[in-house]
Amino acid sequence: MDRKLLMKGKVKEAYDLGDKLEFMFSDNISVFDEVIPSLIPYKGETLCREGAYWFERAEKMGIKTHFLGYIPPNTMLVKKVDIIQPQYLKPQSKRYLIPLEFICRWFVAGSLFDRIKEGKLNASALGFPAGHKVVYGESLLEPFLEVSTKLEKTDRLLDEKSALQISGLTSKEFEEAKELILKIDEDIGQNVNNRGLIHVDGKKELAFNENREIMIVDVYGTADEDRFWDKKKYEEGEFVDLSKEYVRQYYSSMGYKDLLYKARASRETEPKIPPLPQDIIDRTSRIYIKLFEMITGQNFRQLQPNHHTKKI
Repeated sequence: MDRKLLMKGKVKEAYDLGDKLEFMFSDNISVFDEVIPSLIPYKGETLCREGAYWFERAEKMGIKTHFLGYIPPNTMLVKKVDIIQPQYLKPQSKRYLIPLEFICRWFVAGSLFDRIKEGKLNASALGFPAGHKVVYGESLLEPFLEVSTKLEKTDRLLDEKSALQISGLTSKEFEEAKELILKIDEDIGQNVNNRGLIHVDGKKELAFNENREIMIVDVYGTADEDRFWDKKKYEEGEFVDLSKEYVRQYYSSMGYKDLLYKARASRETEPKIPPLPQDIIDRTSRIYIKLFEMITGQNFRQLQPNHHTKKI
């Protein structure tokens, strides 16, 4: 079968198989927008299995997806859709990637908190009473759903009117899309909460199938795509992003983060990110495996051939 590389990202590669696509998840890891020259054993497999897990749950809930099947250890097959620039979309267009990203937030974190500090968002916009002092890590009274561009060089947030203009969605379809996102996110939150995680936020992508029915595409709910906090740590007042936090802390403690950000601020040549020591690689691998088990409720060891994994 002919296999053409379409896209190579920091973690995932996409191949064109003609009538379908193949997603292959690598063991690469990146922090601070830098790809580390070290591989994390089983990372790609855990991410791929997580993506497949949520697609299968979505289909059981009656939500259409582009997922066709999981191929062990780190590959999945998905339906192929067209990439159509907004100016060429028509009301009857079908089987295309909706050029929007849907960001659903359940807690105050990340760029949302940055905008609050900068005065770009106020408490009322987040559903809090006027005058409420928003603090990092607090639970939102209701999910905060935003939409941004997908095919532009730099993502930008959109109001509903602009989102409809560039996406080809009708007002009714836009409401259907938001309801679908919330339904999926509620399912994620309820499930991982029972296994010691808090689902903080995440992005979703949608497409139309051959019948112009909305389906969920790409991957979501994985340790790299979404933000998860340790529930026990959260209840103790800490906000620990489990997937990459350990690696970020390593590069911070050894001084690399400060050097990198100083170079960026002064527009100097950025220092190359050094490889990880073996003990950090092993620990990070175990973190991804543990997070996989907390996200899916599945035993990673039992999923391996002969119930055996490489000792790490």
